[in-house]
Amino acid sequence: MNTLERLARTIDERKSAAPESSWTARLLSLGPEKCAEKFGEEAVEAIIEAVKGDQAALTAEAADVLYHLLVMLAARDVALEEVLALLDARQGISGIEEKKNR
Repeated sequence: MNTLERLARTIDERKSAAPESSWTARLLSLGPEKCAEKFGEEAVEAIIEAVKGDQAALTAEAADVLYHLLVMLAARDVALEEVLALLDARQGISGIEEKKNR
C-alpha cells in the first residue's frame, strides 16, 4: 500500500469520526461543497508557488492539494481505486486521442 492509499484509507475512517476529533472529520462534516472549496483554495496556492518558482513551497502545497483532493473525493464517495483504475485504463493512449473520445 502506497502513501496515497494509506491516506485515502485514513480519510475514509475519519468519515465516521466526531468533527472535533480531527481536521478531516471536520471538513467532511461541512459537506462536499466545502471540501471542494478547500481543494480549490489549495490548488490556487499550489499554482502561485509554481509561478513563483519556490520548489519547497510548491512541494508543500502539492501535498496539501493531494490531501484535499482525497477529502473531496471521499465527500462524494469516490474511491481512490476508481480514479487509479481510470488512469490505468488511459495508459498508452495519447492525451489528444483520449480527450477526443470523451
